[in-house]
Amino acid sequence: MRATDQRQRAETFAALHQGPGAFVVANAWDAGTARVLTGLGFPALATTSGGLAFSLGRQDGANLVTRDETLANARDIIAATHLPVTADLENGFGDKPDDVAETIRLAAAAGLVGGSIEDATGRPDEPIYDFDLAVERVAAAAEAAKALPFTFTARAENFLHGRPDLDDTIRRLRAYADAGADVLYAPGLPTIDAIRAVCESVDRPVNVLAAGVAAKYPISKLAALGARRISLGSALPRAAITAALLAAQEIAESGTFTLAAGAMSYAKVNELMAGPDDR
Repeated sequence: MRATDQRQRAETFAALHQGPGAFVVANAWDAGTARVLTGLGFPALATTSGGLAFSLGRQDGANLVTRDETLANARDIIAATHLPVTADLENGFGDKPDDVAETIRLAAAAGLVGGSIEDATGRPDEPIYDFDLAVERVAAAAEAAKALPFTFTARAENFLHGRPDLDDTIRRLRAYADAGADVLYAPGLPTIDAIRAVCESVDRPVNVLAAGVAAKYPISKLAALGARRISLGSALPRAAITAALLAAQEIAESGTFTLAAGAMSYAKVNELMAGPDDR
């Protein structure tokens, strides 16, 4: 990608966070889904660690996908769209602040214009980084991002890892903002009141995950609560796997093809995969 093109995408992505209202960043897990989502008019795309892990036949959130694999997947998605692409960079692929900073630099070199770093370790015995280390990691990532055309999102993962502590989550997000994060994100918030509390407690744009309670409400309601960005996480790859599983189960168990026969036609899917130069 030319530097001018990447900078333009970066500026477009950063501007989306200034409002008004909220926007949806749709999570693609390969070049094909990037093409489909681009054609539907979303303003930006994101990768999904869950979608990538599932496509590789691995579990998500357990440090089983490498940084090289993540960035290769991101490059495929970037090449398939004209939209800005931000990445799920998990925990930055290392515990040390320097590891996280290097991941941000490599992400930008791959053509990404944004990315998120979690405060989750990927280790079940100690799932969340100690507060001080977590803040140091965010500061290192933010410093690296400031030198680039890059929107950096810091994630507080308590609610995804058996630590339903809203006060600590807000404390972490505030510290991450002070450390230089551009966007804040606490996935798995359990109630509308918790989403509102997070949004009202910080002075940075907040990403809300459209899962659990948040998925029951429209974009307008989440925006009214204070969300500036809404992401889909692994929802789309999980929906795709669900559809494939149900169709395959019908064939295996009943010997019928009702669900498979109801799939989009080969010609239509082939048409969706056409790039701009092929149309």
